[in-house]
Amino acid sequence: MLDYKTPHISQETEIEIKRSRFLAFIKHTKGSDQAKAFIQELKSAYPDARHHCYAFIAGSPNNSNLYGFSDDGEPNGTAGMPIFTHLKHSGVGEATIVVVRYFGGTKLGTGGLAKAYGEAAKQVLLNLPMVTHITMEEFDIELSFAQEAHIRKVIKEVNGTIINVEYSDVVKLRISVPKTSSFELPYSVQRLPTSTI
Repeated sequence: MLDYKTPHISQETEIEIKRSRFLAFIKHTKGSDQAKAFIQELKSAYPDARHHCYAFIAGSPNNSNLYGFSDDGEPNGTAGMPIFTHLKHSGVGEATIVVVRYFGGTKLGTGGLAKAYGEAAKQVLLNLPMVTHITMEEFDIELSFAQEAHIRKVIKEVNGTIINVEYSDVVKLRISVPKTSSFELPYSVQRLPTSTI
């Protein structure tokens, strides 16, 4: 999956189960540093809460190197994994969900906790406005002056962009095009190693 959905805005919701309050938050976080900063932000905002459990996918939903989750003191497997499961199955990338729990005095048991954290994650994902992240490919091409107008038109048609232009006896363009596009270079246009511009 090259293209995937990301949160368009931050969203929050709250559910209550046996007087325990579960405050769920989701935010677009590109990279694990942003995910960790968001988690820390909520720990600072709700310092009196007993638990700040979370799950994040800091990039593409298919890149397991960018996954993270924590039970933050809840019994093992009862919070972070249920949150992560809902996040993963939603197909959303570059997102972090944090569920802040205020204990209500009644123990929920491991099954009850897993269900509660999973439900909080499910609710915060419900009706989440999303945008599509388009994976781009960047490379350099070399062409004649006569070809430039045509190539610029083709790049625009596939929603690509021109990042840099160099003029000498030829035209060198650094371009960025969606990986899933049907963009093809004419045989007379040469693809260069990216480091040349």
